[in-house]
Amino acid sequence: MYANILAMGATTTGTTAAADGTTSFLPTLIIFGAIILIFYFLIIRPQKKKEKEEKEMLAAMKKGDKIVTIGGIRGTVAVVKETTVIIKVDDNTRIEFSKNAISAILDKKPEKKAAETVEKPVEKVEKPAAEEPQAEESKL
Repeated sequence: MYANILAMGATTTGTTAAADGTTSFLPTLIIFGAIILIFYFLIIRPQKKKEKEEKEMLAAMKKGDKIVTIGGIRGTVAVVKETTVIIKVDDNTRIEFSKNAISAILDKKPEKKAAETVEKPVEKVEKPAAEEPQAEESKL
């Protein structure tokens, strides 16, 4: 008799565990997906954005830009090559660095555009003739 009760309890517990196992899989899957989304938006996406900005910065580097290297050396770009940059540190001192060693561009050399060099016509504003000049009382 005790064997029958234990057997019934085992089968009841076994079927309940099987049913609970399938229902507990869905919340686990949802939590796992949420963790992946959190990692993507907090870690992966900002890192990719930063890498893209660095690539654009290095591609836009040109002669005359003031830069700082990852070692803290500051200088002015003298020559930009395909994979390296020659930096003028002092009057007679030039150092060649890999482009990847450039940390930041501090001061970009302004680009001269053809549109800015053309002078704009100045418009003259005429004063109305009816106004009388005011006397200068404050001048002594």
